[in-house]
This record gives sequence, structure tokens and C-alpha cells, in this order.
Amino acid sequence: MPPGKQASESDAAPPMAAGARLETMRRRVRLSRLALLTAIAAGPVALGVAVMSGPTTVAAAPSDQPTAVRTAAAAADPAGYAQVFVDAWLRSSADDANSAQARLAQSLAPDVDLPDSVASAQPKPATVTAVRSAQREDGEWAVTVAAQYADGRLRYFVVPVTADASGASFAVTGAPGAVAGPAHAAVGTSPYSVSVPSDGDLGSAVGEFFAAYLTGAGEVDRYLAPGVKLAPVSPAPYTAVTVQEVWGAEEAAAAEQVPADGTKIRVRIQVEARDDAGRWPLAYEIDLKARSGRWEVTALESGTLQDGGAR
Repeated sequence: MPPGKQASESDAAPPMAAGARLETMRRRVRLSRLALLTAIAAGPVALGVAVMSGPTTVAAAPSDQPTAVRTAAAAADPAGYAQVFVDAWLRSSADDANSAQARLAQSLAPDVDLPDSVASAQPKPATVTAVRSAQREDGEWAVTVAAQYADGRLRYFVVPVTADASGASFAVTGAPGAVAGPAHAAVGTSPYSVSVPSDGDLGSAVGEFFAAYLTGAGEVDRYLAPGVKLAPVSPAPYTAVTVQEVWGAEEAAAAEQVPADGTKIRVRIQVEARDDAGRWPLAYEIDLKARSGRWEVTALESGTLQDGGAR
């Protein structure tokens, strides 16, 4: 290579290196400004951290690596599992361990003995229902199951059940134990203490409403407040409905005339519904509001109302 050319290239090297260093410094300044602006947007604490930390290079997390999200598994209630076991256990017998019910009971609880019952003396339950579940500790449950017989007898059994950490697997860990049934809870004072005449404006209004709702006699919509939607029971289960009692939570429910527009009341209605099979006492709690001299339904205890009417 000619000496002149070598000299020219060697002379150009320092400016090129200086330019590269200058560009690197510019990039650092731009990154520092970006970090500072981001900290200002994030708040005073982040701003202080950015100022004290000085210009640094920020590396973004790779977008192709999903962020791990951990969720705690909810404790699964094994009430249904215990119910199926007790139903099969009560219908099985050690004398017939190959019956379908015995095999089912043994598959759910391999270490639990089958009852040794006399077929002619021990009737089978009509229904078996889980009525209470209590979690003793992590994964350990005590499920109370009620067995109802055709002759009216009612027996309760408590079943120990264990569940795995995921709540996807269960096992009955011991034989059922016969226990006393749940005690009756004390009933609080009813908020409906105002007696309302069943033949007054309010009684007539709710009577017509329930006739439309339960028998299909008329349109339900005409008894609803604006914006409230409610579908009648279909097909209509009864042929006639009669109001027996009306009790209100507010004194305005017993007013002889419909009060001013916007007045709201809550009432409990006892009705008697009839069909070809007999008479049926039914009770409902509904909310009403006065408008244009009439009562309109705004909420029904069954929870079928929508658009502001649901409760």
C-alpha cells in the first residue's frame, strides 16, 4: 500500500473514533432524558430515584417471555361428594358387596366398611341431601348429610372428607357418624308490622299483579314501574290467586288513598293459589312506588326483575 494512503487512513482514524464516542454519549443523554420524563410521569418518588441514580441504560424485558401470574386455588366444598357417598352407603349392604351401590360406596371410600343391614327391616332413604359443610383445617372437612325416609323419619350423618391442594380430588376418610340435626335458629322480629287491608287500593293492586304473574290473567307490564321488566311464570301454574294478608314495613302502606308520587313502600303478601291439585299458600316480598294515584311494582323478592328492579 502506498505510504501516502496509509498516512491518510491513519490520520482519519482518530476523528472516526471520536465520532463514535460522541454518538455513544448522545445516546446516553437521550436515554437519561427518557428515564427522567418517565419518572416525572410516574410521580415524586420515582423522580427522586431517577435523579439520584443518574444516567443509566434501561433494558426492556423481552416481550416474548410471558409474565407468570399466580392465583390461589379456592377451597373446594366437598358437600356433593359426601352426599353421593352417604346415599350409596345407606343403599348398600355387606351381604351384597357386588351391587352397584356397594361398589360406588367402596370406590369413594375404600377403607370404610359397608353396613350389615337386614333388607326387610331397613328401608332405603328417599332422598339424601348435604345440609352443612365445615372446614376443620387445610384440606379437612366435616360434611353433615340428611337422609329422609318415606315414612317421615329424618336422620343426619357427619362425614369426614379430605381435599387435595387444588380442590380437584376428594376422599372420604372415615365412616359416617350419626349426629343430631341442626338446631333451629332464632327468628328475628319481622320488619312488616303494619297491617294493610286486603281489599284496599294496595291489596287490590297486588292481587291483580299476582293474578297476572301466576295465572296469566292480564299483562304483568301494566303493574310495573317504568323501566322495570318482569316475565310472568310460564306456563301459568295456577288457575286462581287470592290475597290473604298484606303487611307493610312503612305506615304509608296502610294509607286509605295512594300517597304522593314517589312514595316508596315494602310489603309482604300472603296469597292462596289454586290449581287442579289443591290450594297452595305462597308468600312474597315486593317493593312498590306511588305514581299517578296508583301503586306500581319496582322489585320482587324472587330476583327476576331487571333494569333497576332486581334485588
